Amino acid sequence: MAQLFAPRANVVVRSVLVAAGGLAVCASFAVWAFARSPAATGQYRRPEQPIPFSHPLHVNALQIDCRYCHTGAERSTMAGMPPTKACVPCHRDDLLQTSLFAPLRQSLSSGRGIAWRRVTSLADFVFFDHAVHVRTGVACESCHGPVQLMHELYQAAPLTMESCLGCHRAAAAGYDRGRLTSCTTCHR
Repeated sequence: MAQLFAPRANVVVRSVLVAAGGLAVCASFAVWAFARSPAATGQYRRPEQPIPFSHPLHVNALQIDCRYCHTGAERSTMAGMPPTKACVPCHRDDLLQTSLFAPLRQSLSSGRGIAWRRVTSLADFVFFDHAVHVRTGVACESCHGPVQLMHELYQAAPLTMESCLGCHRAAAAGYDRGRLTSCTTCHR
């Protein structure tokens, strides 16, 4: 009886299976690496804001605390975007009339807030409570980076599950480690 397959068929099939396995491993690693890259996490992203806001000027020079503008940080899950009325008392009227402050004037006349663009964001399936973190002494810089030095605000931390768990594990010395690292702490 004649051979159905060529003598090299076994070698070819083994080579194809090894190559397919290697490709699957490489593809899995590539997906894992991309998911942790700034392109996927938003780290270093600098969205353009309607009003160029200088954090170094407001935080360093004027010594304004983060919580003056982000009023929800101590009592809410969301730190919140600054209300328009928080900007007005500090600025002279002649400065408010410049083109730079046109979005602020429009916000005041329409009653709608300034359309600030979110810089730091988490996935929708993640629960984060600013108030809990602020009340337990976690500094804003831990997640938001050195905002007082940023002329253009950007997302400083990758905000991946790995980065959050790193902080939770480090803080677990004074708290219930099981509760801080439980899936349901952040995924509800």
